[in-house]
Amino acid sequence: MTMARIKRDPKKVALAQAILEAYQPKSVEDMQDALKDVFGPMFEAMLKGEMNNHLGYDSNDKSPKENDNRRNGYGKKTLKTTQGEIEIEVPRDRDGSFEPTIVPKRQKDVSAIEGKVLAMYARGMSQRDISKTIEDIYGFSVSHEMISDITDSILDELNEWRNRPLKKCYAFTFVDCMYVTLRNDYEVKECAVYVILGYDLQGHKEILGIWLSESESKNYWMQIFDDIKTRGVEDIFFISMDGVSGLEAGAKAIFLNVVVQRCIVHLIRNSIKYIPSKDYKKYTQSLKKVYGAPNLKAANIAFDSFKNEWSQYPGAVDVWVRNFAHIEQLYDYGSDVRKVMYTTNAIESINSSFRKVTKKGSFPNENALFKLLYLRSKELEDKWDGGVVRNWSMVLNQLMVNDKFKNRIDKYINL
Repeated sequence: MTMARIKRDPKKVALAQAILEAYQPKSVEDMQDALKDVFGPMFEAMLKGEMNNHLGYDSNDKSPKENDNRRNGYGKKTLKTTQGEIEIEVPRDRDGSFEPTIVPKRQKDVSAIEGKVLAMYARGMSQRDISKTIEDIYGFSVSHEMISDITDSILDELNEWRNRPLKKCYAFTFVDCMYVTLRNDYEVKECAVYVILGYDLQGHKEILGIWLSESESKNYWMQIFDDIKTRGVEDIFFISMDGVSGLEAGAKAIFLNVVVQRCIVHLIRNSIKYIPSKDYKKYTQSLKKVYGAPNLKAANIAFDSFKNEWSQYPGAVDVWVRNFAHIEQLYDYGSDVRKVMYTTNAIESINSSFRKVTKKGSFPNENALFKLLYLRSKELEDKWDGGVVRNWSMVLNQLMVNDKFKNRIDKYINL
């Protein structure tokens, strides 16, 4: 089948032909140089149009004028554009009242470079790499100071985001901590970055916040829960976490009815260190029969079998004996709810994305770190684009038939 030809605007075709005849380009580079040359006259023509509008007449108008202001020659200006640096002539008037809008006074950069710098910064590029990349692509240099000024421009937005009001209810939250290096003069120290991911009652993901402390502790987690409560959160159904000592008690001190779930994947990692590598596969298969059982009775039977089968490794078995309550409580809920609450993979995926951009080295201060993590968070939320968690309708239905949650969902679902 023959595809239909693209219909081009005849005016644009004529313009392209005129450029080709004038420049006779032999390569892509020649075409880009031609476009760069065209940029200057385009800017100048638009500036002349603005001057005509400002004065109320064009340069060829010989009729009597309503005011004494007149054109007063041109000033030269070098612009930074996406095609590189170009020199243009800017019209002037006698009384200096002309304020162009296409290229405002004192503005020399029309390349929208700020957004490009922020995007590169969000991907973990250093100031040196950003500067070199801008110069390689656009043909002009950007100083480290300019890059710092551009990234500092989001500080107000960052602070607003960190203190923004949150939704009143989150069905699921996932908490995790990672470590980064901060330097202060000659002192270098590891600091804990706390992150909370939430699923609201519509099944939308949201990073509730990012916090920084010198170490991970139950007391600081408690302060964080208190912070999100102050910002408007009234109820949380589930918190999935990796097992920080005291975190469960701290969470329940703030949100009385929350269900705290130990991450099964973390428990597997904690127990497998007691198992010889040759038995890893068989061991994890036995475990899956426990936490993947269809009901609690089957889980208990599988757990008894598991304890007998692996009794020669008491360290591994003891991890599960001490934490079996976190297996049992899974079966208070439907299978789709269990699939959401049993692991912290969702938040670990976010921290993995954060680590990709923080592994470049140490940060000179907290602001530098927060700027990077905030921009990365915005990128992640743009990728989610308001999408709904998989099988969310089934998850919500299974919560609705549970007496623990029905009235709480009714209270908040339409807020």
